[in-house]
Amino acid sequence: MAPVRIVFMGSAELSCASLEALLRQPGFVVSAVVTQPDRPKGRELKLHASPVKEIAAGAGLPVLQPARARDEAFLAALRGLQPELIVVVAFGQLLPATLLDLPRFGCVNVHTSLLPKYRGAAPIQWAIANGERETGVTLMQMDAGLDTGGILAQVATPIQGDDTSETLHRRLAQMGADLLTQTIPEVVGGRIQPRPQAADQATYAPKIRKDDGRIDWRLPAQVIANRLRAFAPWPGSFTWMPATPRLRLLKIWRAEVVPQTGQPGEILRADATGLVVACGQSALRLLTLQREGGRVLTAPEFLAGHPLRAGQVLG
Repeated sequence: MAPVRIVFMGSAELSCASLEALLRQPGFVVSAVVTQPDRPKGRELKLHASPVKEIAAGAGLPVLQPARARDEAFLAALRGLQPELIVVVAFGQLLPATLLDLPRFGCVNVHTSLLPKYRGAAPIQWAIANGERETGVTLMQMDAGLDTGGILAQVATPIQGDDTSETLHRRLAQMGADLLTQTIPEVVGGRIQPRPQAADQATYAPKIRKDDGRIDWRLPAQVIANRLRAFAPWPGSFTWMPATPRLRLLKIWRAEVVPQTGQPGEILRADATGLVVACGQSALRLLTLQREGGRVLTAPEFLAGHPLRAGQVLG
């Protein structure tokens, strides 16, 4: 069988493993890459290419960067490429029906959840934040909805107690790449048909906002601990600590649940034995912290330079 002519659409770091896997496979020909326009970053707001664009440039592939996927000039360029299959991984835009209907074998999407659970922009973070014990990757035949297309294949993985969104991201990216390259020949050969999602079982994973990282000490300690892992490295989990002349922002990176009680946000212990803060249920022993503008420190290192004491309240 002749190699399948593919256009790859992706932007985020999550996309890179799938693009690299496709480039290694002799049965696929990636004829072009579509990614988001270069974005300003850093204090100087210099334009930066997406991680996917950097891989495409290294492989000598044509790159299209439409501001909107429904722009007619972009759609005309895509038609000119005559893709047989479009592969979409963390592209960052909803695709119009005119694009979805273009390739012979349709458009397939790698989504990092076990659909129909966690449709949307941030399935990895919300699976951890909500205390899920398992997540995975779904290969989906795309339709015009938000992650509503038929399921082609799925693979699951446990969420470990020390997983952060960063570690789970890396694992799911590789799982998605493997699932993609294993399943495309089945799709092209007509040996697999999409299975409709159970819409009544759908849940959603909205885009993460900076304020999602603010700690609500009224929540149970285990819920807060889950959110610490979910929101690392961005936006990070933060609270406010007493300081003069104003409250200071404090980021908390690692913590463990301990069976102590008190008023939510109250520092129960701040000495050589540890830094413990009461929650709505149980308490958290803070393990690594970072003052605004400072370095990440262990609790003993932090307390050596910041005189917190029992009875003070965070928040």
